[in-house]
Amino acid sequence: MNATPRFASLAPAPSRDHAAAPSSPAPVRRMPCARLQSSALLAGAQEIEIDHLGAIYRLRITSLGKLILTK
Repeated sequence: MNATPRFASLAPAPSRDHAAAPSSPAPVRRMPCARLQSSALLAGAQEIEIDHLGAIYRLRITSLGKLILTK
């Protein structure tokens, strides 16, 4: 019986010369962002409204304790 794998055509392709590939951009350094506790934002409420540039968003806690932000 032949021991050749059925999917021999799925073997990895031979490696290519990566010298011609474009180099990836340098990583962008970001300033650390502020961190707030959700309890400080919600102040005991289950839902709050946030006014952002005139648009009202709602931040609420689900029954599973996750946060959902909706417009």
